[in-house]
Amino acid sequence: MATQILMPALSPTMEEGTLAKWLVKEGDTVSSGDIIAEIETDKATMEFEAVDEGTIGKILVAEGTSGVKVNEPIAVLLEEGEDASAIDEAESPAAAPAAEAEAKDAPKEAPAAPAVASPAPAAPQGTDGKRIFASPLARRIAADKGVDLASLSGSGPKGRIVKADVEAAEGGKAAPAKAEAPKSAAAAPAPAAPSVSASTIAKMYEGREYEEISLDGMRKTIAARLTEAKQTIPHFYLRRSVKLDSLMKFRAQLNKQLEGRGVKLSVNDFIIKACALALQSVPDANAVWAGDKVFKMKASDVAVAVAIEGGLFTPVLKDAENKSLSALSAEMKDLATRARDRKLAPHEYQGGSFAISNLGMFGIENFDAVINPPHGAILAVGAGIKQPVVNDAGEIEVATVMSMTLSVDHRVIDGALGAELLKAICENLENPMLMLA
Repeated sequence: MATQILMPALSPTMEEGTLAKWLVKEGDTVSSGDIIAEIETDKATMEFEAVDEGTIGKILVAEGTSGVKVNEPIAVLLEEGEDASAIDEAESPAAAPAAEAEAKDAPKEAPAAPAVASPAPAAPQGTDGKRIFASPLARRIAADKGVDLASLSGSGPKGRIVKADVEAAEGGKAAPAKAEAPKSAAAAPAPAAPSVSASTIAKMYEGREYEEISLDGMRKTIAARLTEAKQTIPHFYLRRSVKLDSLMKFRAQLNKQLEGRGVKLSVNDFIIKACALALQSVPDANAVWAGDKVFKMKASDVAVAVAIEGGLFTPVLKDAENKSLSALSAEMKDLATRARDRKLAPHEYQGGSFAISNLGMFGIENFDAVINPPHGAILAVGAGIKQPVVNDAGEIEVATVMSMTLSVDHRVIDGALGAELLKAICENLENPMLMLA
């Protein structure tokens, strides 16, 4: 039976995507695991694998098409021996019920003895007389292993049994039913309706030249999430300045020792490490908001904002407290490079309990960052600026001072706890050698 290839959900929050590129054409034969298309989500361009074998009978969605809803048919896959007439059946909404009715009235056939190069056995029927939908490859493997297809639960499109389901059966033992995806702590917010329509705004600028820019998936997601964050998260802000002279001197020494190894530590690498260790020394602040609960995390999974064209990513450095400065530096460079190319996988930019947004390289002295839910806090980092300060001896000297603002979710972290966390971050930065202990 011809089957529809559906637009996949490549991340938990994906509702629609862009079919960026087809890597197959009509008439091509594909096997399970073959890369058949590139799908652009709101955050990345990802490869889409075939879950079945067969021939691409018809491509329903042209490459470059945006706004394709998850589970919308994008192509038709023909089974072995099927011709173009099966395409119309697959495209018809009544195709599945009609096929089931036809299978119920058809006489039962005993499957032929399997052979290595033989065609797939005939489609089997359940005890109720209904056809069991399974791919040709799944039927062949089931016949070879002696697996009863009626005992399996299919994980393919519309419950179809595919190769992976049979292989998981382990010689006749039924594969477990596909687990229901866990519900997120809070449903993804719908984009807020604009207070003023685009047509009303356009009237304000009649006679003035402007370029109208449509929102892509990433911009829509950023707009929805940050609107949710500012409307629903009770932000409060804590500010401190830190002297960087000891860190800058220590960094120069380390970079000299690391010459020839392809590693050059940045101030941001030290900030990541300082935050990771601070979250361990103030564990109650290493937490996220989970709707009606607070999740207190064990590891310091630190997200770092990376600006890209049209938006930003927040790749997560997992277990940052256990990694050396050079390891953090190399991992951050890799994540940032792939973020700019939109090549990050969802697990690389989702999660974490704390984030860093550093605009110091742009000369920004200080700013307030918006918390990225469900994180409990985000650190906004400004530029290091030489300025006069009074030292412990009461004398005026010139020091490199960096301003930091901690945006805190009051539902997760109270004022005193947030102050304790920011103090720990500052102490780590002002005593960098301790971060290597």
